[in-house]
Amino acid sequence: MHPSEEIYCEKSNKLRGKTIVIGITGSIAATECFSTIRELLRHGAKVVPVMSEAARDLVTPQSMEFACGMPPITELTGQTEHIKWFSSNTADMFLVYPATANTVSKIANGIDDTAVTSMATVALGSNIPVAVAPAMHESMYRNPAVKRNLETLGSWGVNIIGPRTDGVRAKVASKEEVVAWVFRAMSRDDLAGKRILVIGGRSEEPIDSMRMITNRSTGLMAVSMATRAFERGAEVEMWMGGCNVNLPDYIPTKRFETVSDLVKMVETIDHDAVIVPAALADFAPLGPSNGKIPSDRAFDMMLSPVPKVLPLIRGRCDRVIGFKAESGIDHEQLVSKARSRLEEYGLTAVIANDVDVSGKFSTSAILVTKTASKVLEGSKMNVSNYILDFCAEIL
Repeated sequence: MHPSEEIYCEKSNKLRGKTIVIGITGSIAATECFSTIRELLRHGAKVVPVMSEAARDLVTPQSMEFACGMPPITELTGQTEHIKWFSSNTADMFLVYPATANTVSKIANGIDDTAVTSMATVALGSNIPVAVAPAMHESMYRNPAVKRNLETLGSWGVNIIGPRTDGVRAKVASKEEVVAWVFRAMSRDDLAGKRILVIGGRSEEPIDSMRMITNRSTGLMAVSMATRAFERGAEVEMWMGGCNVNLPDYIPTKRFETVSDLVKMVETIDHDAVIVPAALADFAPLGPSNGKIPSDRAFDMMLSPVPKVLPLIRGRCDRVIGFKAESGIDHEQLVSKARSRLEEYGLTAVIANDVDVSGKFSTSAILVTKTASKVLEGSKMNVSNYILDFCAEIL
């Protein structure tokens, strides 16, 4: 058994049965390919590396073979490798990672003088999904010819992944962003063209400069919802309060701390749907103290109600899905409370759950509409999928 097989489907089977051909070109970012290839394998993909001559000056064919268990294609031979993988639809996607300014421009102008660019020509001509992840000095990225060539590729339906600019370099996209785009290309696109806002995490209402009133929400449901919406083709934005999860660097994210902060953001909503798994405070300390209250004495704290955010969101968007958490009540009571909130705020649906039976990575919830209810169980990613199925129906 090749060592690469030891990590096959280690994280998921989302790409099981899929073949990704990855074109590696002569950017120093080619050194990132090893970990990106391994990440694709961890989700079940078969990866076929193709290397330009310039790429072989930076990373060795042996290291790429070790990464995926497949000997890299370094030149086209009488085996017509470019035809084998694309014209006969053997491969499911062609990914150029990293894509230099030189390679981007060649592909956009139909120039075939490396194994990578020839693969691109056949993939584009065979209607195989193609993605490029640019990596270059930012001055090259700003060059009008390079920008025009990237725009040309985009107009052909090529996915442009990244880059991450820092004022000096247009850095290649992270492996997490690349894998998310591969998921997107391989998933159903029933949310394509839809603008979805996910509001998650927890509010944190200050008592003084050190202390706060908050809750145990981790933000995981919001991240699961946003990433799956992205993978299903949506244009996703995330607003996140306090959280204990890593936030995907490829989804535009705005942060808030208090309910008051979030209320100020609501007026910018212009999305097709808003999903709100955020755990927000109902009360906040009245007039939080400056500095730190001494810890050697008791103190009284007055609480005042904060605005309800869901009705404000509903005023900006016709399709709003709220969440309702309860504790220690039966199914019928949970549905009744969720439907009461739905009717009071004019929501499209409410996801109700009992916090006593929800886990860190899994959950049991009920999707409640005006006329029906449906139990949703499984991992938070699976429950996110069920909710997005509902979104696809109403959108």
